[in-house]
Amino acid sequence: MRYWPVTWRRLPANAMAVFPFMFFKDPGQKNDTLLINHEKIHFYQQLELLIIPFYILYVLNYLVNLIRFRNHSKAYFNISFEKEAYANDQNMKYLKNRKLYSWFKYLY
Repeated sequence: MRYWPVTWRRLPANAMAVFPFMFFKDPGQKNDTLLINHEKIHFYQQLELLIIPFYILYVLNYLVNLIRFRNHSKAYFNISFEKEAYANDQNMKYLKNRKLYSWFKYLY
């Protein structure tokens, strides 16, 4: 999948996928295959949900987790989209075999 890499030093995270852009905090991260694969997984999630619903579900999932865990880090790492991406970002063939809505099995 093609994307437009953008360096944004004030990015609050190391990287962020906002289809079709992939934002990186540091220019050197543009060559980090693990990070790129993680963000590409987010691209697939965004596209299967037609982009805007992805962000609505992402924020809702985060807010529910924040209430549940009362901790930003735990809330973030328990977002179903992030769980799928972190669980599979080391598998460079994951996106070739990924089934639609795979993030759903990481919901709870």
